[in-house]
Amino acid sequence: MSGALSSASASSGRLAQDPWFHPQWPAPRRVRALSTQRAGGASDGANHRYASLNLGTHVGDDPETVRRNRECLRAALPAEPLWLNQVHGTRVLDADGPLPTDGLPPEADAAVTRTPGRVLAVMTADCLPVLLADRAGTVVAVAHAGWRGLAAGVIENAVRAMNVSGGAKDGDIVAWLGPAIGPRAYEVGSDVRDAFVFGDSVAHDSAHADPAAIDAFEARANGKYLADLYHLTRRRLERVGVTDVHGGDACTFGERERFFSFRRDGQTGRMASLIWLE
Repeated sequence: MSGALSSASASSGRLAQDPWFHPQWPAPRRVRALSTQRAGGASDGANHRYASLNLGTHVGDDPETVRRNRECLRAALPAEPLWLNQVHGTRVLDADGPLPTDGLPPEADAAVTRTPGRVLAVMTADCLPVLLADRAGTVVAVAHAGWRGLAAGVIENAVRAMNVSGGAKDGDIVAWLGPAIGPRAYEVGSDVRDAFVFGDSVAHDSAHADPAAIDAFEARANGKYLADLYHLTRRRLERVGVTDVHGGDACTFGERERFFSFRRDGQTGRMASLIWLE
């Protein structure tokens, strides 16, 4: 797949070959989803930072180039995606309610909709994108699960919002875990481990520890830990009754040619994971 747009592709807003993939999960037929990769766009490859399908407007890439990349993505969608200003928090945006009129992305790390054709999106470059759909095909959600938001409850809030807005029951929800940094590459400090293992407890002892969260961390000789973000997310989903979980087998850090990775490259591009109802 070419890392640059031809002039014909750029002018038409389409690519000769789609630079994204569709999740493999048992979502209802009405549910549509895709996840972008780094190849197939127009962004400059200098220092391998943005090449080539960078969709982030906030990472230092040329704005016109990002606009062209988003235009190509838009050609595969029923509507312009609802981009979010992600802050590693837990707020879930009700995309069916009033939206900002100032043209700025609303501040949230998850979104939910029951409206056909409304495209939800999160951008990532190591954090975990989570797509959610009820089995009846009446409500979908997306969540941006960095470690801070994940530990604070963004997954639980997204599932709760689906229950409220669409009437879905937890056991009737299917989830897909998109590309994120893998467990052999994600080194963290004890503060991250403590946030998951002990939660809000001030007593950091075995009586207050979450055994399932302990299993997600492997101690290293330097005093840090390798963290399994996929395991931690599955644990959070299980706690709210979502057990039909798919994906979670990629590593943005290790798959350099396929994914952007902030942990690996520092200043770099962003990928998008998107979901909508037909």
